[in-house]
Amino acid sequence: MKIALFSDIHANLPALEAVLADIDQRNPDVVYCLGDLVGYAPWPNEVIREIRRRGIATIAGNYDEGIGLQSDDCGCAYKTEEDKARGALSIAFTNQIIEEEQRAYLRSLPRHIRLEFDLEKDSEKLQVLLVHGSPRKINEYLFEDRQQKSLMRIMKDARTDILFFGHTHQPFHKKLAYEANKKIYFRHAVNIGSVGKPKDGDARACYVMLDIDHTANRADPASFQIQFIRIAYEVEKTAQAIEESPLPDAYADMLRNAY
Repeated sequence: MKIALFSDIHANLPALEAVLADIDQRNPDVVYCLGDLVGYAPWPNEVIREIRRRGIATIAGNYDEGIGLQSDDCGCAYKTEEDKARGALSIAFTNQIIEEEQRAYLRSLPRHIRLEFDLEKDSEKLQVLLVHGSPRKINEYLFEDRQQKSLMRIMKDARTDILFFGHTHQPFHKKLAYEANKKIYFRHAVNIGSVGKPKDGDARACYVMLDIDHTANRADPASFQIQFIRIAYEVEKTAQAIEESPLPDAYADMLRNAY
């Protein structure tokens, strides 16, 4: 079974369109979106309408929650006063232009999606959990430098073998070994990166393809095929649209340079 997963579009319609075109060519069995459809770019309504038109199963991101509740707080951890000021402009602009039908859709989104798979070589069902930030908080940042024991505790408490999440806009895949019944098994922590606002120095949109079948085995980390896919899109089109909107010009520079 092939599963496509993407996150953090942030109202960047050209990036979303490029990713969906690539997904269509690869023809996965199912597609999931891990939230943050809106914020930072000028096409929140268009992005939501496309997700809804395609019937893509989607969970709420922290920005979606803020706009859905018509809040002036997106739950973002801005580090400087300048960042906070820019963030205030972004959420005010998004609240101003969002259509009420789309706001209601954001408000209706679930916080997580859980998948279960029967595996031929494993008596227990494989548990896969899709969240935005972490299983504990919608806006918790799980960066790649998070200690293994902390990630392991989070995943154990959430009862999941594979955890897919976004929110940091920085993709990574960690394979975490543990012992049970005198045998070594693995858990997988996968940050799927960002479609519309990458922050890892690579301006291309990012999404993940999971390839899994009944022969997969929790004791063999290589039996789960997890592929990061980078897609070039018209970055300059989005950057110029930001500069022509009431949004801060700095967001255009962030897109061009992926930070």
